Amino acid sequence: MGEGERYQEFEPPAALRPFVRTIWTWAAPAPEPIVQRIAPDGCPELILDIGAPYEEQGDDGVFRLQPKALFAGQMTRPLALRPVGAVELVAVRFEPDGARDWLGHPAAEATDRRLDMTARLAGVSAPAGDPGAQVQVMLRVLEDHRRRNLWTLDPAVRAEIEAAAADRPGANRSPGEQRALQRRFRDRVGVPPRILRSIFRFRRVFDHAAEPGPEALGWLEAGLEAGYFDQPQLARDFRRFLGCTATEWARDQAGLARRLASQSYKPGPLSPH
Repeated sequence: MGEGERYQEFEPPAALRPFVRTIWTWAAPAPEPIVQRIAPDGCPELILDIGAPYEEQGDDGVFRLQPKALFAGQMTRPLALRPVGAVELVAVRFEPDGARDWLGHPAAEATDRRLDMTARLAGVSAPAGDPGAQVQVMLRVLEDHRRRNLWTLDPAVRAEIEAAAADRPGANRSPGEQRALQRRFRDRVGVPPRILRSIFRFRRVFDHAAEPGPEALGWLEAGLEAGYFDQPQLARDFRRFLGCTATEWARDQAGLARRLASQSYKPGPLSPH
Protein backbone atom coordinates (compact mmCIF):
# COMPACT_ATOMS: atom_id res chain seq x y z
CA MET A 1 0.00 0.00 0.00
CA GLY A 2 1.01 3.62 -0.43
CA GLU A 3 2.18 5.73 2.46
CA GLY A 4 -0.58 6.22 5.00
CA GLU A 5 -3.01 3.89 3.21
CA ARG A 6 -5.02 1.57 5.45
CA TYR A 7 -7.37 -1.30 4.61
CA GLN A 8 -8.99 -3.40 7.34
CA GLU A 9 -11.77 -5.99 7.47
CA PHE A 10 -13.98 -6.75 10.46
CA GLU A 11 -16.20 -9.80 11.02
CA PRO A 12 -19.88 -9.06 11.67
CA PRO A 13 -21.57 -10.22 14.89
CA ALA A 14 -23.51 -13.48 14.88
CA ALA A 15 -26.94 -11.86 14.36
CA LEU A 16 -25.78 -10.18 11.15
CA ARG A 17 -23.49 -12.91 9.87
CA PRO A 18 -26.10 -14.62 7.66
CA PHE A 19 -26.54 -11.34 5.79
CA VAL A 20 -23.18 -9.55 6.00
CA ARG A 21 -19.89 -10.99 4.77
CA THR A 22 -17.59 -8.35 6.23
CA ILE A 23 -17.32 -4.70 7.17
CA TRP A 24 -14.26 -2.98 5.75
CA THR A 25 -12.56 0.36 6.07
CA TRP A 26 -10.24 2.17 3.69
CA ALA A 27 -8.18 5.30 4.05
CA ALA A 28 -5.80 6.94 1.58
CA PRO A 29 -4.55 10.39 2.64
CA ALA A 30 -2.92 11.04 -0.72
CA PRO A 31 -4.42 8.67 -3.30
CA GLU A 32 -2.99 8.54 -6.78
CA PRO A 33 -5.26 10.66 -9.03
CA ILE A 34 -5.80 7.87 -11.53
CA VAL A 35 -8.85 5.95 -12.71
CA GLN A 36 -9.34 2.74 -10.71
CA ARG A 37 -11.26 -0.17 -12.23
CA ILE A 38 -13.43 -2.14 -9.81
CA ALA A 39 -14.69 -5.55 -10.96
CA PRO A 40 -17.91 -7.27 -9.89
CA ASP A 41 -17.50 -9.60 -6.92
CA GLY A 42 -21.08 -10.80 -6.45
CA CYS A 43 -21.70 -8.79 -3.27
CA PRO A 44 -23.71 -5.56 -2.92
CA GLU A 45 -22.31 -2.93 -0.56
CA LEU A 46 -23.40 -0.05 1.65
CA ILE A 47 -20.74 2.68 1.74
CA LEU A 48 -20.36 5.74 3.96
CA ASP A 49 -17.68 8.25 3.01
CA ILE A 50 -15.90 10.01 5.84
CA GLY A 51 -13.41 11.74 3.56
CA ALA A 52 -13.84 12.93 -0.01
CA PRO A 53 -16.18 10.76 -2.13
CA TYR A 54 -14.90 9.25 -5.36
CA GLU A 55 -15.90 10.40 -8.80
CA GLU A 56 -17.64 7.73 -10.90
CA GLN A 57 -17.51 7.54 -14.67
CA GLY A 58 -20.96 7.44 -16.25
CA ASP A 59 -22.04 5.75 -19.47
CA ASP A 60 -21.40 9.06 -21.23
CA GLY A 61 -17.76 9.03 -20.11
CA VAL A 62 -18.22 11.97 -17.72
CA PHE A 63 -16.95 11.66 -14.14
CA ARG A 64 -19.42 12.78 -11.46
CA LEU A 65 -19.04 12.90 -7.68
CA GLN A 66 -20.69 10.03 -5.84
CA PRO A 67 -22.98 10.77 -2.88
CA LYS A 68 -21.46 10.60 0.61
CA ALA A 69 -23.57 7.54 1.40
CA LEU A 70 -24.54 5.01 -1.24
CA PHE A 71 -25.75 1.49 -1.88
CA ALA A 72 -23.84 -0.28 -4.64
CA GLY A 73 -25.98 -3.02 -6.16
CA GLN A 74 -24.79 -6.11 -7.97
CA MET A 75 -22.41 -5.31 -10.81
CA THR A 76 -22.27 -7.00 -14.21
CA ARG A 77 -19.75 -4.59 -15.72
CA PRO A 78 -16.71 -2.68 -14.50
CA LEU A 79 -16.92 0.42 -12.35
CA ALA A 80 -14.44 3.24 -12.99
CA LEU A 81 -13.66 5.49 -10.02
CA ARG A 82 -11.30 8.42 -9.55
CA PRO A 83 -10.26 9.95 -6.20
CA VAL A 84 -10.49 13.72 -5.87
CA GLY A 85 -9.07 14.17 -2.38
CA ALA A 86 -8.13 12.37 0.82
CA VAL A 87 -10.21 9.19 1.00
CA GLU A 88 -11.64 7.54 4.10
CA LEU A 89 -14.69 5.29 4.16
CA VAL A 90 -16.42 2.44 5.92
CA ALA A 91 -18.39 -0.15 3.93
CA VAL A 92 -20.65 -3.13 4.54
CA ARG A 93 -20.13 -6.00 2.12
CA PHE A 94 -23.34 -8.01 2.15
CA GLU A 95 -23.66 -11.63 1.13
CA PRO A 96 -24.93 -11.89 -2.47
CA ASP A 97 -28.52 -12.28 -1.22
CA GLY A 98 -28.09 -10.49 2.11
CA ALA A 99 -29.14 -6.91 1.32
CA ARG A 100 -32.71 -7.43 0.08
CA ASP A 101 -34.41 -6.43 3.30
CA TRP A 102 -32.09 -3.47 3.88
CA LEU A 103 -32.86 -2.27 0.37
CA GLY A 104 -36.61 -2.71 0.76
CA HIS A 105 -37.32 -3.53 -2.89
CA PRO A 106 -36.15 -6.11 -5.47
CA ALA A 107 -32.38 -6.25 -5.69
CA ALA A 108 -32.57 -6.14 -9.50
CA GLU A 109 -33.63 -2.51 -9.24
CA ALA A 110 -30.16 -1.70 -7.91
CA THR A 111 -28.14 -3.83 -10.36
CA ASP A 112 -25.32 -1.80 -11.96
CA ARG A 113 -26.48 1.26 -10.01
CA ARG A 114 -25.21 3.25 -7.04
CA LEU A 115 -28.23 4.42 -5.05
CA ASP A 116 -28.05 7.56 -2.94
CA MET A 117 -28.39 6.62 0.75
CA THR A 118 -27.73 10.11 2.11
CA ALA A 119 -31.30 10.59 3.34
CA ARG A 120 -31.49 7.12 4.90
CA LEU A 121 -28.20 7.66 6.76
CA ALA A 122 -28.96 11.25 7.71
CA GLY A 123 -27.54 11.89 11.16
CA VAL A 124 -25.16 8.92 10.94
CA SER A 125 -21.55 9.99 11.30
CA ALA A 126 -18.38 8.00 11.80
CA PRO A 127 -15.22 9.40 13.41
CA ALA A 128 -12.22 9.90 11.15
CA GLY A 129 -9.13 7.87 11.88
CA ASP A 130 -10.85 5.25 14.05
CA PRO A 131 -11.75 2.13 12.01
CA GLY A 132 -13.16 0.26 15.00
CA ALA A 133 -15.53 3.09 15.86
CA GLN A 134 -16.53 3.47 12.21
CA VAL A 135 -17.48 -0.20 12.07
CA GLN A 136 -19.51 0.05 15.28
CA VAL A 137 -21.49 2.94 13.80
CA MET A 138 -22.46 0.85 10.78
CA LEU A 139 -23.24 -2.20 12.88
CA ARG A 140 -25.66 -0.20 15.02
CA VAL A 141 -27.46 1.04 11.90
CA LEU A 142 -27.73 -2.46 10.45
CA GLU A 143 -28.74 -4.20 13.65
CA ASP A 144 -31.44 -1.65 14.38
CA HIS A 145 -32.86 -2.10 10.87
CA ARG A 146 -32.62 -5.90 11.07
CA ARG A 147 -34.58 -6.05 14.33
CA ARG A 148 -37.27 -3.63 13.18
CA ASN A 149 -37.73 -5.20 9.75
CA LEU A 150 -37.16 -8.90 10.52
CA TRP A 151 -34.60 -9.67 7.82
CA THR A 152 -34.98 -13.09 6.20
CA LEU A 153 -33.29 -15.29 3.61
CA ASP A 154 -34.71 -17.50 0.86
CA PRO A 155 -33.29 -21.03 1.50
CA ALA A 156 -33.45 -22.08 -2.17
CA VAL A 157 -31.63 -18.95 -3.31
CA ARG A 158 -28.97 -19.32 -0.60
CA ALA A 159 -28.43 -22.99 -1.50
CA GLU A 160 -27.87 -22.05 -5.16
CA ILE A 161 -25.41 -19.31 -4.15
CA GLU A 162 -23.49 -21.74 -1.97
CA ALA A 163 -23.27 -24.21 -4.85
CA ALA A 164 -22.03 -21.47 -7.18
CA ALA A 165 -19.45 -20.25 -4.65
CA ALA A 166 -18.12 -23.81 -4.28
CA ASP A 167 -18.22 -24.35 -8.06
CA ARG A 168 -20.73 -27.19 -7.64
CA PRO A 169 -23.71 -27.89 -9.92
CA GLY A 170 -27.01 -26.59 -8.66
CA ALA A 171 -29.93 -28.85 -7.79
CA ASN A 172 -31.80 -30.57 -10.62
CA ARG A 173 -34.95 -28.58 -11.36
CA SER A 174 -37.78 -28.74 -13.83
CA PRO A 175 -38.06 -25.86 -16.32
CA GLY A 176 -40.85 -24.37 -14.21
CA GLU A 177 -38.78 -24.63 -11.03
CA GLN A 178 -35.81 -23.04 -12.80
CA ARG A 179 -37.93 -20.10 -13.96
CA ALA A 180 -39.22 -19.65 -10.42
CA LEU A 181 -35.64 -19.63 -9.13
CA GLN A 182 -34.73 -17.01 -11.71
CA ARG A 183 -37.52 -14.78 -10.40
CA ARG A 184 -36.40 -15.30 -6.81
CA PHE A 185 -32.81 -14.47 -7.77
CA ARG A 186 -33.98 -11.27 -9.41
CA ASP A 187 -35.66 -10.30 -6.17
CA ARG A 188 -33.04 -11.45 -3.65
CA VAL A 189 -29.75 -11.21 -5.55
CA GLY A 190 -30.26 -8.94 -8.54
CA VAL A 191 -28.60 -11.10 -11.21
CA PRO A 192 -29.46 -14.53 -12.64
CA PRO A 193 -27.69 -17.62 -11.24
CA ARG A 194 -25.56 -18.07 -14.37
CA ILE A 195 -24.29 -14.48 -14.18
CA LEU A 196 -23.40 -14.92 -10.52
CA ARG A 197 -21.49 -18.10 -11.42
CA SER A 198 -19.55 -16.19 -14.08
CA ILE A 199 -18.66 -13.49 -11.55
CA PHE A 200 -17.51 -16.07 -9.00
CA ARG A 201 -15.37 -17.80 -11.63
CA PHE A 202 -13.73 -14.51 -12.55
CA ARG A 203 -13.14 -13.82 -8.86
CA ARG A 204 -11.30 -17.14 -8.52
CA VAL A 205 -8.75 -15.99 -11.10
CA PHE A 206 -7.49 -13.43 -8.57
CA ASP A 207 -7.48 -16.06 -5.82
CA HIS A 208 -5.18 -18.33 -7.81
CA ALA A 209 -3.01 -15.50 -9.09
CA ALA A 210 -2.36 -14.40 -5.51
CA GLU A 211 -1.62 -17.86 -4.06
CA PRO A 212 1.74 -17.98 -2.26
CA GLY A 213 4.40 -20.26 -3.61
CA PRO A 214 7.83 -20.37 -5.21
CA GLU A 215 6.37 -19.18 -8.50
CA ALA A 216 3.28 -17.02 -8.73
CA LEU A 217 0.78 -18.18 -11.34
CA GLY A 218 0.46 -16.15 -14.50
CA TRP A 219 -2.97 -14.95 -15.60
CA LEU A 220 -3.53 -17.85 -18.01
CA GLU A 221 -2.55 -20.48 -15.44
CA ALA A 222 -4.69 -18.78 -12.83
CA GLY A 223 -7.59 -18.69 -15.29
CA LEU A 224 -7.28 -22.39 -16.05
CA GLU A 225 -7.24 -23.16 -12.32
CA ALA A 226 -10.36 -21.02 -11.91
CA GLY A 227 -12.26 -23.02 -14.53
CA TYR A 228 -11.65 -21.21 -17.83
CA PHE A 229 -11.11 -23.31 -20.92
CA ASP A 230 -8.55 -21.14 -22.66
CA GLN A 231 -6.98 -17.70 -22.91
CA PRO A 232 -9.61 -16.16 -25.25
CA GLN A 233 -12.40 -17.08 -22.83
CA LEU A 234 -10.47 -15.48 -19.95
CA ALA A 235 -9.67 -12.41 -22.05
CA ARG A 236 -13.37 -11.93 -22.85
CA ASP A 237 -14.24 -11.87 -19.17
CA PHE A 238 -11.46 -9.37 -18.42
CA ARG A 239 -13.02 -7.10 -21.03
CA ARG A 240 -16.51 -7.86 -19.74
CA PHE A 241 -15.84 -7.34 -16.02
CA LEU A 242 -12.88 -4.95 -15.98
CA GLY A 243 -12.95 -3.26 -19.37
CA CYS A 244 -9.28 -3.99 -20.09
CA THR A 245 -6.77 -6.79 -20.53
CA ALA A 246 -5.17 -8.59 -17.61
CA THR A 247 -1.84 -6.96 -18.44
CA GLU A 248 -3.38 -3.49 -18.51
CA TRP A 249 -5.12 -4.02 -15.19
CA ALA A 250 -1.97 -5.33 -13.47
CA ARG A 251 0.05 -2.40 -14.83
CA ASP A 252 -2.37 0.42 -14.07
CA GLN A 253 -4.33 -0.42 -10.96
CA ALA A 254 -3.44 0.87 -7.53
CA GLY A 255 -5.11 2.00 -4.35
CA LEU A 256 -8.62 0.77 -3.67
CA ALA A 257 -8.94 -1.31 -6.86
CA ARG A 258 -5.88 -3.41 -6.10
CA ARG A 259 -6.76 -3.73 -2.43
CA LEU A 260 -10.27 -4.97 -3.21
CA ALA A 261 -8.92 -7.45 -5.74
CA SER A 262 -6.60 -8.94 -3.12
CA GLN A 263 -9.27 -9.09 -0.40
CA SER A 264 -12.84 -9.34 -1.67
CA TYR A 265 -11.90 -12.01 -4.21
CA LYS A 266 -10.73 -14.41 -1.53
CA PRO A 267 -12.79 -17.61 -1.44
CA GLY A 268 -14.60 -18.81 1.62
CA PRO A 269 -17.88 -20.32 2.78
CA LEU A 270 -20.93 -18.14 3.00
CA SER A 271 -21.98 -17.05 6.44
CA PRO A 272 -23.99 -19.67 8.35
CA HIS A 273 -27.74 -19.48 8.18
